[in-house]
Amino acid sequence: MKIKAVLTLFATFLMLSFGLPQNIQKKVDKEITKVFGVEAFDFTEVAINPEIAKELPSKFEKDNFFKIEANNTVLGYAYLSQAPSKTAQFDYLVLLDKELIVLKSKVLVYREEYGGEIGSSRWLRQFEGKTGGDELKYGDNIMAISGATISVRSMTNAMNDLMASLKILQNKNAL
Repeated sequence: MKIKAVLTLFATFLMLSFGLPQNIQKKVDKEITKVFGVEAFDFTEVAINPEIAKELPSKFEKDNFFKIEANNTVLGYAYLSQAPSKTAQFDYLVLLDKELIVLKSKVLVYREEYGGEIGSSRWLRQFEGKTGGDELKYGDNIMAISGATISVRSMTNAMNDLMASLKILQNKNAL
């Protein structure tokens, strides 16, 4: 029994060591544990058919879309990507339930001096509950943040692209 646990742990470590950078993986794991209320879970890459991926507004590449499972049950999905800020890019995470409804969005790494306010959980809560049919509009149903206009617009556009991509994937039964 102990050997199986050690082998499972080693296999998980081996898979993760070639996947996400360790600092990002730790942040992702922490959010999954909080949002889904589980300590142990499987985090496996979801491969999207390359032909379908070409049609999607969001990028679905290696190491950015994952299925989250516990006890052989799908809990949801994790989408990781980057969006542009004024002079750099920031990393963000979107956690979805098994019906692809946004449960949480989080800015994982922000690389600018200004605009980091988009990382506030209060501002990011606006995306919770959104689905493939929702359209987000800066200044309308998405609040502006003084001093973070570029990042706010960028995150809003990224979320719109993700919602549209998820709708396409659902319509094509690709998930």
